[in-house]
Amino acid sequence: MKKFYILLMLIFSFMFAKAQVPATYYNTAIGLTGSALKQKLHDIITAGHTPVSYTPGVWDAYATTEVFPSTTTIWDMYSDIPSGTPAYTFTLVTNQCGTYTGEGDCYNREHSFPKSWFGGSETSTMGTDLNHLFGTDGYVNGKRSNYPFGIVNSPTWTSTNGSKLGNNAYPGGFTGIAFEPINEYKGDFARAYFYMATRYKDELPSWVSLYGGSFDIDLVFQSDGNFIPSYYE
Repeated sequence: MKKFYILLMLIFSFMFAKAQVPATYYNTAIGLTGSALKQKLHDIITAGHTPVSYTPGVWDAYATTEVFPSTTTIWDMYSDIPSGTPAYTFTLVTNQCGTYTGEGDCYNREHSFPKSWFGGSETSTMGTDLNHLFGTDGYVNGKRSNYPFGIVNSPTWTSTNGSKLGNNAYPGGFTGIAFEPINEYKGDFARAYFYMATRYKDELPSWVSLYGGSFDIDLVFQSDGNFIPSYYE
């Protein structure tokens, strides 16, 4: 677990350094380790958290959180190709879903931590928490469904930018279907999951109990709300 907490602190330091929070934001966590560190980080990021509405709040926030700098183009981690030219792009508001029948039709609000894992609410604090809601291709979002992220060697479906759906192939990991984003964005999704595991640490055990089995949350989290070890190795 030591590796988990070191990684947790590094991830939160990176997230909030980019957000330019006050230099003293983490002062009360200095020197803490283990569960005490996780609890303190929970307290820090929970205090003053003001939820936005799902509609129009999340849509409106994407003008700040989900566009390439100085553009109105959605930074879609399910379609972007950092080393090349994407096959399609989405313009903020103009290409907002709506309905879709294939890739490139529109972008929607992807709960990277699937909403089915906490009961399906789109209006709860976690349902509108922008730290795990990304603007993504609606069709690819639908393909991803509520499957956990994993490693896919033999995909049954591959998106235009190379994101893959298929059986999880990570050694020692869960058995079943996983979704693997391209390498360039795995860190973004990992940071979102570590955030959720910390911000909602007190709620996670009940989510695993209520929604495990049917909705795959138990493939990622243990009954005590901590990650299954193979998921963060």
